[in-house]
Amino acid sequence: VQFVESGGGSVQPGGSLQLSCVTYETINGYDMAWYRRAPGKQRDLIGSITNDGQVDFDDSVKGRFTISRDDAKNMLFLQMNSVKPEDTAVYYCNRVYSLLTWGQGTQVTVSS
Repeated sequence: VQFVESGGGSVQPGGSLQLSCVTYETINGYDMAWYRRAPGKQRDLIGSITNDGQVDFDDSVKGRFTISRDDAKNMLFLQMNSVKPEDTAVYYCNRVYSLLTWGQGTQVTVSS
């Protein structure tokens, strides 16, 4: 297992969650990303962070989600704010390029 995602759970619309990802491969020097797979859909990249900290997000989460990284700990974080039911998905982390083996992901369920 190269990535271990955690922090998911059930949350009400408008709430917040912070997801974490730890990898046993160094993330230093790599652009990293969070992905998600909603029920019945393919896995999509929702946000990325470059090696020097620049972030970019899909329009569906822009302004609500933020990404940060701790290269010393080989960790990636996703802060999810103002969540919506359509954010319900399994969330994964991985590189942007030269993907490694996927982890199990962490389930996020948004419902009232």
